Amino acid sequence: MPEAASLIQTKRLDLHLIPIPELIMLHEDPKNPELLADRDFTNPHNELTHEHSGPLRWRVPQVKADPSTNVWFIRWIVLRETKEVVGSISFHAPPDEVGMIEIGFGVCEPCRNKGFGKEALLGMWTWVIDQPGVETLRYTVSATNAPSMAIINSLGFTHVGQQIDEEDGPEEIFEMSVADFRLNLENGFSPNNGA
Repeated sequence: MPEAASLIQTKRLDLHLIPIPELIMLHEDPKNPELLADRDFTNPHNELTHEHSGPLRWRVPQVKADPSTNVWFIRWIVLRETKEVVGSISFHAPPDEVGMIEIGFGVCEPCRNKGFGKEALLGMWTWVIDQPGVETLRYTVSATNAPSMAIINSLGFTHVGQQIDEEDGPEEIFEMSVADFRLNLENGFSPNNGA
């Protein structure tokens, strides 16, 4: 069982795990005024609402079937300086039988090209490499998504193949072992500087 971390922090970002009741409410009742009512941050870009629901349609059924999986799932990406949600990030599932774990993220349109995606990825991966059963980090992306391709290429992940995603079409598959990720952390890239 993973170590529950309701908050992962990087240099500029707070990655808040979305509690199960809030996750379900986001999916089933996104206009509910209780959403974020007790939080110290706001969602001015309407991340994870019906217009930008992202991974909710997959993650909510997974969490309803097994609430213990929520620790792997959706986090708000909050810019600490402004206390605003700038995106979301989530693993697709717990690590599989060979220890592979895949991640996805989204950053709102006006918040792109500021390094938030890369910083959030590094923060999540730095947390997950210490969790039981995790051996390989995976990232899949369309070859036409130039910003995401630039991120993954800058981090030294290995291209291991292609797949067809039901929704997104052809995707490139990149992986890195936990051992190599740890070595890279020791040698320079850091979730605290967004390198």
